[in-house]
Amino acid sequence: MKKDLLTIDELEVGDIDQILDLTAKVKSDRSKYSDSLKGRSIGLIFQKPSNRTRVSFEIGMVQLGGHAIYLGPHEIEMGVRESVKDVAAVLARYLDCIIARTYKHEDVVDLAKYATVPVINGLSNRAHPCQALSDIFTIKEKLGALKGITIAYVGDGNNVLNSLMCAAAKVGMKIKVATPKGYEPMKDVVRIAKECGKYSGSSLEFSNDPEKAARDAEVIYTDVWVSMGHEKESAQREKAFKKFQINDKLMKLAEPNCLVMHCLPAHRSQEITDSVIDSKNSVVYDQAENRMHTEKAILLKLLK
Repeated sequence: MKKDLLTIDELEVGDIDQILDLTAKVKSDRSKYSDSLKGRSIGLIFQKPSNRTRVSFEIGMVQLGGHAIYLGPHEIEMGVRESVKDVAAVLARYLDCIIARTYKHEDVVDLAKYATVPVINGLSNRAHPCQALSDIFTIKEKLGALKGITIAYVGDGNNVLNSLMCAAAKVGMKIKVATPKGYEPMKDVVRIAKECGKYSGSSLEFSNDPEKAARDAEVIYTDVWVSMGHEKESAQREKAFKKFQINDKLMKLAEPNCLVMHCLPAHRSQEITDSVIDSKNSVVYDQAENRMHTEKAILLKLLK
């Protein structure tokens, strides 16, 4: 595994397998790893608000015996008050690892370039690798396998989808994506995802038809229609995404025991109805919990 975790496509299939296996181990036996990173410290540089990413990394690091420090949007003002290069160089003198949650993906790349310690992408406008690794771990945990499983993603072609496509492709899943016209995933990421799945038996299908994507799916995944940074487009997006809601009608097209996934936070009654997110098929809270276990595995891989 490389020094940093910035995107899924940079990981080898073997790296993903090792992370998934280690995630299962740290989840099943917390005490075994309670001193694994004793005396080590991580810093969370966040330009965006966070619930799951912040708490899961902070508590995960504590459970591994280490220490975490949170540096919020107004504490560093990276790129404004101080250059990314200087932030990276200085924090690398204090910390053993940097987790960055940024608007621009280039900021994460620059942090990794100038930091002498590992940098983990906690979310950027291009990728959300920790989320995707946690997602495929959750699918494997629930269904017992990944290869050949059909996952449908219905909604915005955003950073979550970018990482999910690459992760699912690398492990041999079948991916069906439905987005409104004009909201498709980035073309270069689609190309990369197709390359990722070239030797795994994966297939990728894209359309503007949510019913086509949902039909016979074993997993249905969605995310908010208006991501952070797109608030000014709210009215326009709500109109464009109106037919892309995960509801009972759409779920009837999927497999009877189809898993329902959402990275959260969810805008209930918008991209997903209460009846679906609170159904027996929903694993959204398992996803949220597994973020911590997966991130613990990533930290162990990079720091131990």
